[in-house]
Amino acid sequence: MSSFFRRVSKSKVGTWIMASILIAILAGFAISDISNFGSGNIGFGMGSTTVAEVGDQQIGETEMSEAMQRRLQDVRREKPEADYATIAGDFETILNALIDQRTLIAFANKFDFHLSKRLVDAEIAQIPGTKGLNGQFSQQAYQQFLGQQRLTDTQVRQVLTGGLLQRLLLTPVATNARVSVGMATPYASMMLESREGEVAMVPLDAFKAGLNPTDADLQSFYQTNRARYMIPEQRVLRIARVGPEQVAGVTASDQEIATYYNANKATYAPKDTRTISQAVVQNQAAASAIAAKVKAGATIQAASGGAAVTSLSDQTRDAYAGVAGNRAAAAVFAAPQGAVVGPVQSDFGWVVAKVESVKSVSGKSLEQAKGEIAAKLNVDKRKQAIEDMADKLQNAVDDGSNFVEAAAAAKAPVTSTPLITAAGTSRADPSFKPSAELAPAIKTGFDIAANDPPEIVSLPNDQGYAMVHPAQIQPAAPAPLASIRDRVVSDWVANRAAQRVKAVADAIAAKAGRGMPLAQAVKESNSPLPPVRPIAARRIQIANSKEAVPPALQTMFTITQGAAKVAPDPQGRGLFIVKVNKVTPGNALLQPGLISQMQTELQQSAADDYAREFVAALREALKVERNEKAIQDVKTRLTSSGG
Repeated sequence: MSSFFRRVSKSKVGTWIMASILIAILAGFAISDISNFGSGNIGFGMGSTTVAEVGDQQIGETEMSEAMQRRLQDVRREKPEADYATIAGDFETILNALIDQRTLIAFANKFDFHLSKRLVDAEIAQIPGTKGLNGQFSQQAYQQFLGQQRLTDTQVRQVLTGGLLQRLLLTPVATNARVSVGMATPYASMMLESREGEVAMVPLDAFKAGLNPTDADLQSFYQTNRARYMIPEQRVLRIARVGPEQVAGVTASDQEIATYYNANKATYAPKDTRTISQAVVQNQAAASAIAAKVKAGATIQAASGGAAVTSLSDQTRDAYAGVAGNRAAAAVFAAPQGAVVGPVQSDFGWVVAKVESVKSVSGKSLEQAKGEIAAKLNVDKRKQAIEDMADKLQNAVDDGSNFVEAAAAAKAPVTSTPLITAAGTSRADPSFKPSAELAPAIKTGFDIAANDPPEIVSLPNDQGYAMVHPAQIQPAAPAPLASIRDRVVSDWVANRAAQRVKAVADAIAAKAGRGMPLAQAVKESNSPLPPVRPIAARRIQIANSKEAVPPALQTMFTITQGAAKVAPDPQGRGLFIVKVNKVTPGNALLQPGLISQMQTELQQSAADDYAREFVAALREALKVERNEKAIQDVKTRLTSSGG
């Protein structure tokens, strides 16, 4: 169907199927726009750790767990406090994506449609994370990529093989989908349909009066809705900082300053710079003629007769020697301002030069240069001191020291956070706010387990390093009822009021749907409701709207003339009752451009549907089997782990 009607997916062939979603996991993007292609059958011949099987391909519990883990890592980039409960709804999406991937691979294997290693290698080389600093594939970068994504080379190749098969098998299936004008016309006419109706609102606040829960009511509601009051995992993190503050007292000695000065005397010695015009020709006679004309008063440009002339500003002797050679540099820097030098033979030809100006820069004594040298050496020494301390931390950890021992070995100061979430906020101390540069340390502190060794992480903006380790881990759990009583009371009242609202709205909709005017049905509800309002729109207005379409208008185009239906308020203020009083059909024959547009939309959608149907047919032919017990075991284990 066209996106005019569904507005659900803008995917095309090559973006909607399993390889796209799994490569997206590899690249760190979110899962989106994946449809299920069928659930398959329950498998009884599979091993207990196999969740699904198709042809010669199997998907194991470990593989499914790793895919969910990568999905969780991806979600945590935007929502650090996310856990497996947050992504529970993605489980079937990921499993079906894996099944579709293996379905294509199994089909290719069955009919000897093999892909060469070189072809897969070329795909690997296109992954951004596998490129080195020169923009080319780097084996070292690839290994780092695998480590970061917690993938093996085999897993990556399997995903990319699925992606290649997707392109090679599905593109021919879905190419050149055709939809006739006759098929597109009624859809286009439907877009021009207009409707008139009425809408009434049943506000939530009008039904909250007199609702006072007992302790038993609250306890029951709290137990039923524990997931609503979940507090994400919290941790107390110990952090040992190694940064500028710890090395502020490190300074260069007088001896180090003097040593640096002596090693760089040329930098601080007096400098003689010159602005030079020169011509270079290939024979001595021509060079002599140019020199004579310049000495007589002509410019080098005028005297050169078309030979290449160069103007060089503020040249040191060494710099000019790099251009004209040592012999020419020696002659030019021995001559006074205004002098014409040459011809002098160089590696590039015969040089004629004129000293246009001479500038002398006085040098600096050791005492004069001491301040700037000290500033530079202090920066370098402090950076090295930070690196040395970080090395001590890492060496101590590598040798088996715990957090306290490693921090003591490096003499690194230790601080502890209060109980915080992965986002760095503290329920116990709302005023707590970690410094921005500690964000990498906090993220790492939530990635490692209590029995893992401490991790040393680099801090941004030259802030050094931090060693981090969780001192306390408090798993995700509902907040105690006593601490959120007011919130639970408010939720209970809203829930009971919503039940009242639904009962009133359903009764009004039932009467209006049987032919009673909506205003009369509202009046007979004996409730303090706002007056009924008229609404009208054309379907194409809703389809082309760039803003969110009110649910009442959307609902008006989902029911028949004379019918009434309840619709939610997106702001949670109550419920709407929508009634359609008049439907005026559209006539697309008066707008042939719309028919053409609809034809294009339907053709794009048809291509997508062809590919889906092809994969569904492969699933059926290859007998996809699902081990529902193993699938449920994985779900249960992940949910109970919390993430």
